[in-house]
Amino acid sequence: MSMPLVWTLVVVIGVVTFALRLSGILVLGSREMPPLLERALRYVPAAVLAAIVVPAIIHGGPDQGFHAGNSRLFAGLLAAVVAWTTRSVLATLGVGMGSLWLLDWLID
Repeated sequence: MSMPLVWTLVVVIGVVTFALRLSGILVLGSREMPPLLERALRYVPAAVLAAIVVPAIIHGGPDQGFHAGNSRLFAGLLAAVVAWTTRSVLATLGVGMGSLWLLDWLID
């Protein structure tokens, strides 16, 4: 595939993506959302984050799956406990990454 064609595809895909998002904003921006839909949309960021993070914890890295050698699994569980109890993003990131590095250092 030639470079001009690649850049043309990138621009076209970008314009289509922008148009799709803008159309949703233009259509729904001036309307009141139903309370049920508004309540349901509150859970979208957490669901998207979980869909990204959970597979990376279970299937990412050299040790995959549910077993004692998977340091990502234990660090993720510890970070989840910290997130649940403190509701602090910085504490969750700090404990999660710190425990991952510590567990990787101890296991290796």
